[in-house]
Parts: sequence; structure tokens; C-alpha cells
Amino acid sequence: MADTGEAEGTDMDTSEEHAGHGGREPTAPAVDNESAGPTAEERADPVHDEPQENVEQENMTPVHVQEGDTLDTSTANNSAPHTDERHLLPEATSDQTTSDQTISDEQHTTGVDGIVLTSPKAGGGGEEGEEAEDVVELTEECPSSSDEPGAQIVRRAPAVEDGGSAAVESTEEAVPSTMDTTDDRSHLAPPDDFEPPNEPSEDAAAEVSYPDMEKKQDAPAEESSMNTHQKHESDVEEMEETKKIPDDFFYDYDTICSQPYISPDSGIPSGVLRLLYSFGYDCTKRANLHLLDDQTLLFVAGAMVIILGLKTHEQQYLRSSSGQGIGAVAVHPNRSYFAVAEKGHKPNIILYEFPSLKPHRILRGGTEEAYAFIDFNTSGTLLASVGSSPDYMLTIWDWKQENIMLRSKAFSQDVFQVTFSPENEEQLTTCGTGHIRFWKMARTFTGLKLQGELGRFGKTTLTDIEGYVELPDGKVISGSEWGNLLLWEGGLIKVEICRKGQRACHSGPIHQFVLDEGELITIGVDGFVRVWDFETVDTADSVDDTGLLEMEPMNELLVGKNVNLRYMVKTMDGDSPVWFAQDASGGIWKLDLSFSNITQDPECIFSFHSGKINALDVSPSTFIMATTSLDRSLRIYDFVGMAPLVDMKFKQGGTALTWAPRMVNPKGGLFAMGFEDGVVRILEVYNATGMRLVMGRSGTQDAAINLRQAFKPHNAPVTALAYERNGEILATGSLDRTVFFFAVGESYEPIGFVRLPGPVRELHWSPPSHEQSTLLVLCENGFAVQIPAPAAVKMDPISTYEVSNLPLSYFRFSSIKSKIEREEQVERIRKNLEQKKKEREAWIQEQKKLGVELSEEDLPPITDDEEEKLPELFVPEEPSPILCGFYASPGKFWLSLDGYDSGFLYLCKFSDAEGQPGDPTLRRDEPESALSVDNTSNNPIHKMHFSSNRQLLFCGMQDGAIRVYPLQPDDPLLKSISNYWSLGVHDNQYGAIQAISSSFDNQYLLTCGADGNIFTFSILSMEDINRDLKVKKAKVPSPRLSLNEEKPVEDIEDPDAYSIENAKQKREHDLLMKQAESKKVGRRRELEMLRKEFKQLLKKNMALPPHMQLSRVEFEMDHRIREEMERQTSERIRTVLKELAWEQEKHSIGLKKLQARFRDKVEFDTVIVRAINSEHQVSTYRLLLLSEKYCKVQGMDGKRRMTRYDLYQKEADVTKESRESGADDLSAMGQGQKHRQRWGGRRMEGRVERIQKIIEKAEKAKSKILQRKQEWDKLYKTKPSEDYEDPDDVLAIKNAKENMGDFKLKTAKDYTVPEHLRINAERKRKELAMLESMIHEHKSSMNRSIMALRDLKLETIEKMKSLGREVRIIQEALDPSKHLPIPRVPLVLADETPEKKFQYDSETLRKFQLEQENRIQAQPATEGGGFGAFDTFGGKQQTTEKQSEPHSRPSTTGTTSSYRMASSQNRNVQNTELSDLEREALRREEMKNLYMQENLIQQMNKLAIDFDAELRIVRHRKMQLDVQMKMADLQHITLFEELLLLKEFEKREDILQEKVNDRITELDEIKRKSEDFFQQLETKRKEVLRLQEREKALHSAFQTSLGEGNKFATFLTKVFKKKIKRVKKKEVRGDEEEDEDSDDDSDEESMYESDDEESESEEGVFDDSVCPDNCDPKLFDNVLELREKRLDIEEALMEEKRMMENLKKECDSLTKKVKIVEGNLKTAEAELEAFQREKQQKLNELYVVVPLKLHQVDYVINGEIPSDLSQALVFTNHSLESLQHRIRELQMEKVEQRELYKKAKEQHKQLIREKKEMEAKIQSLEEICRQQMMMKFGRLVDLETLQTLSVNTSLEELKMKSAQRQDEMDREITQWELKVMETKRNLMEITCDQTKKMERLNELLTEKKSIEAKLDARQTVVGEEFQGPRKADIRERQKLLQLVEMQTQEIDSLKEEILLLSKKGGNILPPAHPPAAHSAGSLV
Repeated sequence: MADTGEAEGTDMDTSEEHAGHGGREPTAPAVDNESAGPTAEERADPVHDEPQENVEQENMTPVHVQEGDTLDTSTANNSAPHTDERHLLPEATSDQTTSDQTISDEQHTTGVDGIVLTSPKAGGGGEEGEEAEDVVELTEECPSSSDEPGAQIVRRAPAVEDGGSAAVESTEEAVPSTMDTTDDRSHLAPPDDFEPPNEPSEDAAAEVSYPDMEKKQDAPAEESSMNTHQKHESDVEEMEETKKIPDDFFYDYDTICSQPYISPDSGIPSGVLRLLYSFGYDCTKRANLHLLDDQTLLFVAGAMVIILGLKTHEQQYLRSSSGQGIGAVAVHPNRSYFAVAEKGHKPNIILYEFPSLKPHRILRGGTEEAYAFIDFNTSGTLLASVGSSPDYMLTIWDWKQENIMLRSKAFSQDVFQVTFSPENEEQLTTCGTGHIRFWKMARTFTGLKLQGELGRFGKTTLTDIEGYVELPDGKVISGSEWGNLLLWEGGLIKVEICRKGQRACHSGPIHQFVLDEGELITIGVDGFVRVWDFETVDTADSVDDTGLLEMEPMNELLVGKNVNLRYMVKTMDGDSPVWFAQDASGGIWKLDLSFSNITQDPECIFSFHSGKINALDVSPSTFIMATTSLDRSLRIYDFVGMAPLVDMKFKQGGTALTWAPRMVNPKGGLFAMGFEDGVVRILEVYNATGMRLVMGRSGTQDAAINLRQAFKPHNAPVTALAYERNGEILATGSLDRTVFFFAVGESYEPIGFVRLPGPVRELHWSPPSHEQSTLLVLCENGFAVQIPAPAAVKMDPISTYEVSNLPLSYFRFSSIKSKIEREEQVERIRKNLEQKKKEREAWIQEQKKLGVELSEEDLPPITDDEEEKLPELFVPEEPSPILCGFYASPGKFWLSLDGYDSGFLYLCKFSDAEGQPGDPTLRRDEPESALSVDNTSNNPIHKMHFSSNRQLLFCGMQDGAIRVYPLQPDDPLLKSISNYWSLGVHDNQYGAIQAISSSFDNQYLLTCGADGNIFTFSILSMEDINRDLKVKKAKVPSPRLSLNEEKPVEDIEDPDAYSIENAKQKREHDLLMKQAESKKVGRRRELEMLRKEFKQLLKKNMALPPHMQLSRVEFEMDHRIREEMERQTSERIRTVLKELAWEQEKHSIGLKKLQARFRDKVEFDTVIVRAINSEHQVSTYRLLLLSEKYCKVQGMDGKRRMTRYDLYQKEADVTKESRESGADDLSAMGQGQKHRQRWGGRRMEGRVERIQKIIEKAEKAKSKILQRKQEWDKLYKTKPSEDYEDPDDVLAIKNAKENMGDFKLKTAKDYTVPEHLRINAERKRKELAMLESMIHEHKSSMNRSIMALRDLKLETIEKMKSLGREVRIIQEALDPSKHLPIPRVPLVLADETPEKKFQYDSETLRKFQLEQENRIQAQPATEGGGFGAFDTFGGKQQTTEKQSEPHSRPSTTGTTSSYRMASSQNRNVQNTELSDLEREALRREEMKNLYMQENLIQQMNKLAIDFDAELRIVRHRKMQLDVQMKMADLQHITLFEELLLLKEFEKREDILQEKVNDRITELDEIKRKSEDFFQQLETKRKEVLRLQEREKALHSAFQTSLGEGNKFATFLTKVFKKKIKRVKKKEVRGDEEEDEDSDDDSDEESMYESDDEESESEEGVFDDSVCPDNCDPKLFDNVLELREKRLDIEEALMEEKRMMENLKKECDSLTKKVKIVEGNLKTAEAELEAFQREKQQKLNELYVVVPLKLHQVDYVINGEIPSDLSQALVFTNHSLESLQHRIRELQMEKVEQRELYKKAKEQHKQLIREKKEMEAKIQSLEEICRQQMMMKFGRLVDLETLQTLSVNTSLEELKMKSAQRQDEMDREITQWELKVMETKRNLMEITCDQTKKMERLNELLTEKKSIEAKLDARQTVVGEEFQGPRKADIRERQKLLQLVEMQTQEIDSLKEEILLLSKKGGNILPPAHPPAAHSAGSLV
């Protein structure tokens, strides 16, 4: 099989040796264990367990028969190896899987008596596959000659189907069986009375092979197989009926169920333990809840199937046949059978009948290790199973015949589920990790195949699929990890379904889908059961590219908080359906999903632990046990009464539990419990009958739990708890590597803790037999520590609770397993050598007896051929983890380890500290000895427990089995441990036993496992148990007397609370800090005293005379000290600033963020303005700034799609604009004609004037004619067409149709939404934005008014204060008796100026800091439970109350009493001394002051009254605005709801509107094209008529040219009419145009050729190229010319007609398209109209609040408003009045229209008469005009043409242009002459310059020659090569000569040019040779 696990298109090998032996050569075949019969003893007490299996595997010779091999048992005695040719199976693909079974699960051989022996099958099927052969078994006893038990003989009836062949071989005798295995299924056979059919003959042979695998030498075997097939083909039909297993056949349950394993010859009775009850439930297993009938549940617990009665709560148990766990269960559709799929090696599927519970069928060989899921088809005839790792095999069973029909590997990863389709039983679906697969059972020419197709996720994220359901139409709906529904069709995801707003359908995976009565039900991990509309889901499709479809469930039910639903089953309770649900959180729920008014609430009928159970313990005084797990629950059970008593929930999961011994609590109701947050709680269970509830917790039955104490000794999960043997000390161990000790009493007081080198696994106190009480601590990392018991007294250490004075003994495990194995190997080798020596001595003696003398060379050497290499010693670097252990004797203990060192129990001893390193982690301690434990190498002991008399050792294994070892009394070293009793109870894969305990009376054993199951066993016989159960019931301890009066204990609920040690450290730290602070305070106090003394000295110094005073410098002892102090101070300041820089920046940024988040968005805060003299007040609206999105929505145009109404409006506007633009074009054309540019030039004045006059006259005539034409055009434009309708009239008619008649209600079913009233999301957003803007504007305006009012109040207060000060000044001069009360000046409260709250300074910050410090100091130092909940760890400080400083309000009276008394005394003195005049002045002054006083007070009162009046006005306005804003808020809610609704419809509306717009655009485009084609067609018609007229004129001209009586008329007529072939002249065009015209050219050429043929076929052949004699040549040439013109006209006419035909075809096709598009447009508009109606109906369902007053309600019945207003209609008064007014208007309009109709009729008659008169007048005028023209001109002429005749303007224009051209040429010649003169002058200058240069050059050359001559004369001749002229000079000379020649040529050319220019009309030609460029270098 391919590694991918996708075995598609291949046959699966089901042989026993398929797993693990594929690479070895096959050996001699042996009889399979399944065919080996058990002995009589084994049949009496069949046991199957691991030891036997291991022994048998060692002694067994495996049979390996490869694919393509023929099983031949004749080789069994020879033991010859059988070789084979291997065949590599094709690699699987990922999309298609095809697999079938071609052979049976076992091969069989035939003996001499025709009985078939079974053995492992020889091989699988071929590539094409063969049908599995059906076999039927019968068991018999086969006699055996040996002492071994006889082999079990199985009769098989082979059947050949669809090309399959039976593999049959002959053998002489049955092979005896010497083996037995745990999985012995030899007893699983049909009844003995079932007779097999006749067996085939011995010579019949067949072989099983794959196609294309056999070699040529295998041909005879193949022929034999075919012969056998043909020979027995006739017998197959006869065997059909006999081979079936009878329907009434049943197996014996006692023989198939697993039995406990007992060591051979041990004498241990089989009934050591008997199962009594199960308190557990594997609630996390998939589909682990089924219904057998309405009152019976079926589920799996460990290795058992539990059948639970709902009413009686009685349990029935079915054990697995393998002794291992159970993978899955399924119930037959008719509930008469149920299937149990097991775990283990080659597990079975057993089908039981219900209610008899008899095993009915056993299905074998479906998987390797365990089944994951099974399912029946709808009819119940087939069973599908899927295995787990490693094979993941999907198998289809004919379960009634125990046959495999089809099989294939389902996937390469975990497969969660397999189901048949309910509608098509040939279709299956599987799902699992990252996949879903769709299977079909397809019939091919080779047989039935199983084909699988993987679901492709596409754009959807890959997900694990937990649940799905097949829909009737073949689709599949599945779940996803994120909770959405996936609809699969054709192997692809059609659509993903979510809830509105793209919310997930469930919060997490969906575990189950159910189709029930047309509804789709889903259950998920979120605890919700949701019901969906099946039709909507089935027809769902994506609406956009996201692939999502939003919909809401019809109903939903939340089962409960923290509920995790996994599976549901349905039953009927009477007529109402009831659902039972599996809760993965540990429960079974009863649900009512009727969703009606009487729907019952969910009911939890059973509650269990969820997941792994961490701890279990039993009360020492009664039959009560307590359990806990990480599901945060504590549960108390009565295991004798088989009922739960009470449970309690916590905020953290439980990790450890132990019951207090009887010396601590004689009643047995007290226990300690550890939690994962490090907290330990002391709890007590008591009988709560008659007592009030404690702490609000209610228990079931008569038990309750009370919290005695809670403390926190650890910071990590508590893993172990143990009471000292005397009950005085409680030890707690944790993963934080500490053990804490507590003194046990009324309250548990801490003693101290000890640190350990590893996490604590177990704690064991030494037994009473030991003299010293010590604690054995077993750590997970291989350490064991022994701690002496500390003194059981409360400790209150100073700094820490760590106990350092206890002598600890350490043991760090060092492996000796490799040493033991090495010693065993050495011992084995030694025994082999001794045996060989004995054999050698015996051989020598034998040879001596025979008289053979042997020399040393003859003696055989002693060789050890089997000597094996000794294993190397291996010690793991890290010790193996310790699982459990216990004390053996003082200082010695036993350990059970996991990992490498499993398989032994190690006896260890604590060694002395001498010679060992001080660091325990460096120690290496080896055990004293090791005790080998059978079958524990891969299955170590997890837990051990002794019975009370220590004669039974109970061991809990990793695979969930229980072992019982009998021991001798007083055997701590386990010398008597050897035999054992074993039974598997928990799940073998994940059910490791976590705790095992026995009852106080040693009669019951209890176990709990990681699979969540709890089992109760009896240790006595069942008779005693049944007798005891009738009278026994757990006695719940009675409550303490003081329990009712005690206050509830404060629990520790915070997981981050301080532990005891941390609290101690915190308290010590706080104490040190307090002491440091007190020292600081003392130092500061001393400094303050010294500072005061220094200040006193300075004062004394200042009081001294100056000459005696000391200067300030003299007080300074050393200036360096001051400088150093200042330096240190500045350094500290800088350091502090640096340290606080980050914090400062952090808080600064935080403040900015807070301001940006909470303040910057606030435009107006709430400001309350209060009145001065009343209680009135007014407040502003707290207003936020408008968000940017509303500003954008408000400012931007609506980007919505144009509706048809908008398009029509736009079209009307465009038409109107086109009309206006047309009129403008005509006027512009007239203006252009009026302002045509006039031609003119230099002419003689007389001629010009004459021409101008003629032209002006013609222009005037033309303008007059043009004006007349424009008037006529204007008049004709005003004439409407026959079908013309005024747009205003059209709009009026449309408006009347829409608004006249009955008032259409939007709630009407036939209401049609007008296009201009249709609303969409964009428009609604605009409305919402406008509303919010309006609300914001109104509120802002009101806020500004209120803020202005507040400013007015502030001004008023200032004025009143000012006036008050003036009054007080005046009152100072008045007698106090005449003082008037000054009005109170109001205060500005904080809520009137809230902005001041955000204004702060350093003083404000300092006050805030002081408040914070006071608050911190006021808080208690420790809080209850925070430091381990011990009061001694820090008492609660009393909070200090803040001293509130009295805030005195400022006095409103301005003067003091003393000042008033002084002023009164002065006035009294003055009164006695003043004169009358002075008194009069004083009196007047007093009157003035009184008046001023009264006036000022009145002003103050007026200010207050005016402000209050203004405030009341603003308040009134705000109240009105509040009403409006409330209405606006209601409208806002309505608009928002409408917007949400419109957003749901937006996508569909856009699609439909776009569809309509596309149709309109398409229709307009087609119409435009059609109009263009019609115009072109009309143009072509006119062109054809014009050509026809030209043709007629041409014929007339020909006849005219012939004249009368021309004798060559016939000949010339033939020449004229002759059709000749002419080559069409083409212009040079591109290749594409030539290709396009090629077809047309070919048509024309063919046409011409046909014309030629026709012309040639006429009367003979004549030569039209020669003029006949006596014929006028001019006439002949004229005829030829006319013929050419005729041919041109005919060609053009033919071309135009052809184009007309094409245009007609195009017009016809466009007309058809218009009809089609109009139909599509109507359909799209109908869909849009239906959608708009649906949208309007949805909008109508929204509620709108309309406040009404009573007088506005006209809907009354009997004078009262009815209670039901559903029939009422809310209608505006304006609309009602308009309707009433419309009635009157219509009546008046009716009368007016009738009058208008009469007047129009009369006017119509008058116009008809006037029309006739005008026509008659026109005719008479036309007749007169004709007569005048005949009289004047003699013929009819065109008057317009005549009027526009003038001079020959063209000729005149040409003459004027010629004169202008002549003038231009003259000017140009003059310019050229000037240029020539200038050029000559330049040439002369250049020539002179060059001449000078030549002369200079000549001089230089002459000078050069003279110099050279002088030089030659002075020097001797050195070489002749330098003599003669130089080459450079020669080249230079040549250049100059060439230059001269070129200049000469240039002069000549210029002369010629001058001559040409001097001639009149001469043309200037370019020079023959252009002048050469003058380079500067050539002249030098």
C-alpha cells in the first residue's frame, strides 16, 4: 500500500501478517490460532491476557504468504522456504479511491476427509480485483497423536463469484496447536448442527493471484484454477442457501467476553474482583450516546458497554472480547441489534441482540488496532466501519453473513466518522482531520468497487470536519472549525453559510447535523442547538466572490453555560419528541426542541466528570468516596448505594485529594483537596437534613459539603497530600518543588516547607511499624527524598517558613536495567556452555563404548555458535520518571518507573551522605535489587495500593488494567510476589489508572482513570456482596453542633493570590521598609532640630553688635563639604530625572491618548447653568464632533447605479438640449453666411466698386432668401408631428396617473414603488447623515445659546460683586440699623465650568499625590486570603478616615463688627460736636447713601431677575428642542433600521439594477444602430434613384447623338449596350483591406465574366474596337465614351443595390434583436419590480413611532378608542386635506375641460376652413407667377437662382489672386537682388582677405627657404632622406589649390544665379555642387 494511504484502484490485503512482516520471506505455513481448538481446561475457564500472548508469540512460527503465492500445506513437514515474486501495487491518487476484496480473510486447506483447516490468508486480490469468497465455519475436534490438544477443524464451503477462485490444497492431517493467545476466537464458530456442502475433490486446485503478476511457469496452476471454476460452477447455486449463517444463530457471551488473566498454577480464584457499578462516562468520545428503546441508553465506559435504564438507573454491562477498550458503538435502525466495535490487536465487531443481549454476529479482520466509527445503512443490511491508526481502513460488511464486501484505506490521517447516505445506500461519506471524502459502491466489469473522491476546499481554508449530514439530493452539509456550514456538491464547496454580519453559525466546531422533519439541526461546542430552514440551505448559492451566504436560524436553544454538545439522539415521549444529548463537559441532557409555548427547559439527567480524573480517595469510616478532576468539580459518591451524593464547583481544577484519618475526624467526613492554583482546601461532608444551606450551596439527597479552611502553600498545582500516621501533620507537595507541612487541629497552622530537587509525584508517610516517622517524597525527575517529621507545632518564623534544620536523605535513581539484562545474557551463555559440555562428554562415552579410540584432534571442539554479543551497559543521562512507590522498610523503598527502566520494581535505599556530592543533582544511586514484573516493559505500573492487611497488592496499569498480587503476611520486600490476577477495565489507549483505593472494611475496590471512568469492585464473593447490599448504605457523617453557628469561611478565589511563603516574604519586606521609613523619619527629625538650633544661633548672632557678629562664611566649617553636598544633590536630581524620563514620557503619551480618545472628540461637554433666585436650570447637550464618514457622505454625490427613471430623465434633458443646440446651429449657420469673408485686393477703383455693388446686391438677395427659408423652417418646426406629444403634457398625464384615484398605501400587496421614490442604501445613508447633521446643528445652536447664557451669568456675578462692594462702601457710612440686606451673590459651581477640571498646576498635582498616598496608607496591609488566608501572616489594618476640612463659604457681608463699632462711636462723637448746618449736610449725605444703597440693591436684584428670565426662556426653548430631538432620535432609529435592512438588499438590488441598466443600454445601442442603418438605407435609396436618373439621361443623350435615320444605329446600339469585362481599378491599400475586398472582387469578376459570356453568345461576334466604314469617327468615339459612362453607372448602381441588401439584412436582424432585448428588459424590470415590492414589504415591517394627541385620533368605536389599532391608519392632515381638496379640484377641472373641448372643437373647424381658403389663394398666386415668368422669360425659371446671379466671381477672384501673386513676386525679386549684392560684397571681402593670407604665406615660405638654406650650409649632409620638399608642405599646397578651385566654381555658380534672378519669371535651381564647408583648420 502506498504511504499516502490513498489506496485507490487496488485490492486491500487482509492477511494476518500484513502489518509488520511484509519484508520477510515466507516460511512454512502453520495453522492459525483462530483455527486452533482450546483444551478442555481452557474451555472451562478461558483466559486471555498478555503473558500467554507473549509466550505464544515466542514459540510461534509465523506464516507469511505473499501476494501471488499458493498456499501448500504439504511443505509444512519439510519447512522449505517458499519464495515468491513480489508485485508493487500502484501508488494511490488523492482524488479517486477504488478498492475491493477478492479473497477471504483466511486461507484454508483441505484434509483427506474434506475438512478445511484455516490459516492466515495467502495474499490479496489483484489490481482489477476479485470478489471475496464466502466461507462458513464449523468447529470439530480433530484427533491428535500427540499430547497436545487437538486442532480445531473448520469446515468451509467455498463459493466462487464474479471470476473469483477458491484456493484449495490438500493435506494429510491437521496440524496440532501448541499455542493460545489472548485474542483466541476459535470458539466463534457457527453451530455444530450446520452441515457444509460437498467439498471439492482433492485434485481440484486453485491459486489466488493478482493479474499480470504470475510468471510463465504459473500457467498450469492458473489452468487448474479455471478448470476448478468451470467444474464447480454448477454447484454454486446449490450451495447458496446452505452457506448462509442462520438468523437464529447466537454465540455464547460467556465464551466470547474477555476474562481475567490468572497466572498458571497460581491457584488464584477468578472472582477476586467483581464489577459492581460504574460512576463514569467517556463523554469526550464521539457518538457515545444511543437509545435502545425509549427508556434505555447505551454508551461506552472504558472496556465496557453500559446499558442504563432511565427510570430505574440500573446498569447492565457487556465486556469487550479483547479485554481492551471499545472504539465505537452503533444501534441498528430498528433497534433490535447494536454493534460494538472494539480495540486491541485485530479487534472484532460484535453485534448483540436487544433486549436479550446475546451475541449475534462477530465481524473479524476489519482493522489493525482499533475502530474509530461504525454505522448501519438505512435498511440495516450493511455495516460500515473505519479503523484508526495505523491503517485507517474503511470496510463495508454484510454483517449477517460476517463477510467483508468491500474495503479500502479511508485516508492517511485520523478519520472521525463514516455514514451511509439515507437516500442512496451505495453512497458513503467519511470525514476527519483536514478532509471529507465521498464514496460510491460502483459495479464494474470486474465486480463491485469502492470509489472515493476527496472534497476540494478551493478558496476555503482547510479545516477538520467533525460532523456532516447527507442531503436527499446528494449534497452534503458539513461543519468547520470556525463554526460555519459548508455545502458540498460534486466534491466542491458550493457555498459557505454564515449568520448575518458574517458571524459564525456556531462558536467553534459543529459536531453533529440532524435532518428532522424538514429541518436541519446543528449542535456545537458552544452549547447551542440551532434549527435551520432545510429548503434555504439546500438551495443556497453564493451571491458574490466571497462565497458566503448569510442566513439566520429559525430557532435556537442554549442548553447551558459551559456546555459542549457532542451528539444527540431522538425518541418519543408519548406524542412529543424528546432528545438526549451528550455533553463533553460531563453530562447527559434531556432536551425539548419543539420551540413552542410549552417547551420545557433543558434538564441534566446525569452528571459525570469530564476528562481525566486526577484523584480519588475513600472515607476511613463509611462507604463514601470523593473524586476530583480538572473540570473544577468535586463529587461525593455513595459507592455502596450506587448513587452520587453531592457535588461542588470551584474556580480551579482539582489535582489531589486525601481523606483525613479517623484520629483526625472519627466520623470520616473530613478531607483535604489540592488545586491547580496551589490552594489547599479543607472540606467536610455532612448530613444536611434539617439544616439550613451553608453558603448557598444545595446538595442532592441528604449530603452537603462545607468549606472548613482554605490556604495557599504553593504557587503551582498541588500534586500530593498525605496525613502523618498519627494524624498530627498534613504534608502537601507541588510541582513548584516544595513540600509544606501543617499542624493539624481545629485549624491547620503552617509549620514550614522544604525545597526539593524535583516536582513532587507522591508523598508517603512511614507506616506505624517504623520507629521514626518520616516522609518519603517521590519526584517526577527520578529523585526520592526522605524528610523526618517536623514538630507538630505552629511556627511563626521571622523571615521565611523554609525549614533548614531537617536532615534530608536523597536518592537519585541510576538505571541498572542494562546491567540486569547483561547478567541474564551471561547466565544464559553459561548454561548453554555447560549443556554443550555435557553433550560432548556423553558423545565421548558413547564412542568409548563403541571401542573407538579418540585423539585430541578427533574430539569435537566446544563452540558456541549461538553466542550472542553481550549488550552494552547503558545508563540514561536523565533518570526515568518515577510513577509510584512505597516504603519497604526503614530507609528502603520500592519504585516503579516509566520509560527505559519500566518492566521492574526497584528496591532502593537511602545511602549515607558520606562520599556523595553535596549537590543532589550530581548523585547517582543504584537500586539494591530489581524485581522483574511480567509484561510491564511497555505497560508500567501507574498506581499501587495495599489492602488493609497488606496481603493483596492492587496495581493500576498504564493500559487501564487492574492487577492483584497475593502476598505473604509481613513481606515488605515482596519476596512472595510472583503470580497475579489481571483484568482490563479502563480504555487501553488513554485510560491509564490515576488512583486506586479500597474501602475502610477492605471489601470494595475503587479505581479511576484518565478516560473519565470510575469503577467499583467487590473483593468478596458476590453472594456476600448481594447480602450486604440489601442492608448497607453509606452513612453520611452528621454535622458538627457548631456548624450552624459558624460564619462562612473566606475562600481563596483569586488564582494570583499570595502563597503562604510569598505572603511571609511580602510581610517581611513591608516590615523592613517600615523600619527603614521610621529611621528616615528619625533622621529627618534630628535634622529638623539641628536646623532649628542653627536658626536660633543665627538670630542670636544677628542680635549681637555688628563688631561682635560672625560672618556667614565663618559659620561654614568647610566649604568643600557644602560643595560636595550640592554636587551630590544635583547628581541625584539628574539621576532621578533620568530614571523618571521614561515614566514621564509614558504618562505624557498616555495623557495625550486619553485626551485624544475622550476629550478631542467632544465638541460640547455637559454644562449646567442654574438660576440665581429659583431652582430652574438648563444644561447643554454633550455633543461629539461629526465623524468624517458623515461629512464625506454629506459632501459626496451618491455613487449609486442609475435607475431607468434617471435614464429617462437624462434622455429627456439630452433631447431638449439637442433641440436647443439644433436651433443654435441654424442661427450660427445664418450668421456665418452673413459674415463670410470678403475677397479683395489691389484693383482699379471702378472695377472694384462695380464688383462690390454686384456682390452686395447678390448677397442681399441671398440673405433675404435665407431669412425666408429660416422663417419657413422655424414655422415648420413649430408644426407638431402626428404622434407628437408635449413633454409637459406627458409629465402631467404621468403625474395624474400616479397620484389620481385612490391613495395607494405602501402596505398594499399590489403596491408598486414608483421609480423616483425607490430608496437604496446610499440614499438612506445620505438621509441618515443629513439627519445627524441637522441634529448636530440644532444641538450646537442650543449649546451656543446656553454657553452664552453662562457667560451672561458670569458677567452678572461680576456686576453683582461690584455692586455689592459699592453697597458695602455706602453702608460703612450708614448706621447699621439702616442697612438693607445685600442680595446673595451666586457662586459658580463646578458643573457650570467643567473645563476647569482639566486645568491643573503643580499645586493641584501635589494635592493629588497626597491624596493617593493617604489612600494607599489607608488600605489594609493584607487582605483576607491574599497571604494564604492565615490571620497570623499580617493583621488587617484599620482604615483611617479622611479628615474632611470644613470649607467655609465666603461671607456676603463686607464689614466686620469691630469696624462697625468704631464707626458708630465716631458718629456719636460727631453728633455731639456738629453744628446744625453740618448736621443738615450729614442728613443729606445719609439720604443720598440710602438712595444709592436702595438703587444698587435694586440693580442687583434686577440683574438676577433678568438673568433668571433669560434662563427660563432658554429652558423653554430647550424643552421644545428636546421634544424635537427625541423625535429625531426616533427617526434616527427608524432610518438606521431601514439602512440595515437596505444593506441586506443592496447586493441583490445592485445586481438587478445593473441587469436592467445593461438591458436599457443594450436596447439603446441597438436602436441607435438600427436608426443609423435606416438612415444609410434611405441614403442608398436616394443614391440609387439618382443613378437611375443618370442612366436615363445617358440613354437619352445616346439617342440624341444618333439622330434620326442613322444607318449605323443598330451597330452603335450594340456597341453602346455591349457588356464587357473591366478590371476594377484599386488603389494601393493595406493587406487587410485587400483581404476584405477579395471576396467582393471575385464576385464582381464572376459577374463580369458572365456578362461577357452573355454578350458573346448574342448574334455572332463583332469587333467593337474598329469604326465601320462610312461611320462618323467622332460619333463612334462618342458612343464608346457613353458606353464607358454607362458601365460606370451600372457598376455603381449594382454596388449600391448590394449595399442596400446588406443594410436591409442588418436592419431585420437588429429589429429581431430589439424584440428580444425588449423581452429581456421587461423580464429584468419585472424582477426588479418584484424585488422592490419585497423590499418595501420588509420596510413596512419596521416599527415607526408616531406620537399622537387624543384630538388627532379619529378612529373611535362607540366614542372610545379601541384597544386594537391594527386596522387604524396614520395619515397626515396635509395629505387628507389635499385629497379632499383634490376632489373639488377635479370637479372644477372637469367642467373647465369640457368648456375647453367645446372651444377647441370650434377652433378646429375654423382652422380647417381657413386652411382651405389659404390653399386656394396659394394656387391662384402660383398660377399668376407662372404666367408672369412665361411672359418675361418665355419659360419657367428658378427665381432664387436668378436673384443670386451676379458677376463671375470665380473669374474675378482668380484675376485678383493673379495680380496679388504678381506683386508678391516682384517684391521677392527685389529682395533677392539685394541679397545678391550683399553676397557679392561679402565675397569680395573674403577674396581680399584670402589674397592677403596667400601673400603672407608666400612670404613665410620664402623666409623658410632662406632659413633652410642657411641651416644646410652650416650642417654637413647627414642623410639624403631629409633632402627635397617635405610631404606636409606638398599636402598643404594641394589643399590651397583645391580651395582656390572651389572658390572659383562658387563664384561661377553665383554669377549664374544672378543672371537667372535678373530674368523675369526665371526659376532658381540649386547649384550643381554645394559649396564645400570652410574649415578653419584647412586655412592654417
